[in-house]
Amino acid sequence: MARAVSETHGEILAAAARRFAVTGYRGTSLQDIAREVGCSKATVLYHFANKEALLAELMAPAIGVLQDLDDRLGGLTGAAAQEVAAQGFVDLAVRFRREIAVLRGEFPELLCQPAFAHIQEISDRLRDALAGHSDRPGARIAALVLLAGISEACAEFVDIPDDELRPALLTLVRRAVEPVAVSLPQPPTTEDKDS
Repeated sequence: MARAVSETHGEILAAAARRFAVTGYRGTSLQDIAREVGCSKATVLYHFANKEALLAELMAPAIGVLQDLDDRLGGLTGAAAQEVAAQGFVDLAVRFRREIAVLRGEFPELLCQPAFAHIQEISDRLRDALAGHSDRPGARIAALVLLAGISEACAEFVDIPDDELRPALLTLVRRAVEPVAVSLPQPPTTEDKDS
C-alpha cells in the first residue's frame, strides 16, 4: 500500500507540472490535476493540503539550490560575487528549466504566497551580487535584465542542449556585466612625499 501512495504522490506532482506548463499555475485547478491523474480531487487533497503546497513541493529542489547559492554569496563582494552569482544562477536556470517554464509569467503573483515570500529577498541579493554590489544604475539594471533574460532563455530554448546553453549564457553575462573596479593603493604623489 505504501508504494501505491508514493506512486500516486509522484503522479500528482508530474501531472501538476504538466498542467502548470500548459495552462499556468493560475489556470490549473486541483480538479484538472485529479482528472489528468485519474483520481478524485479528494485524493489530491489527501497528498497536498492545497495547490500552493503542491507547487511548493514541485519547486523545493530549485529553491534549495537557490538558497545554497545565496549562502555562497554571503561574504563575497566585487568581482568574486559577480562570478559566483553568474555561474550559480546560470547553473540553476539550466538545471531547472522545466520549473522555470512552469512558472513563466507568474513569478510576481507567486512571490506573494507565504511559501515563496523569501525568494524575493534572495533574488534581490543575487541581483546585487551580479551588479558587484554597485550603486550605479547601469550595473543594477544590467543585473536585473540578465537574471530575467537567463530565466526566459532557459524556458524558451528547451531544444538547446544544456552543454551548449550554459556556456552561451555565461558568455553573455560576462559581456553584459559591468566589471567592478578594483581599488588599488595609489602611489604617493610628490605632495605626499613633501609633507
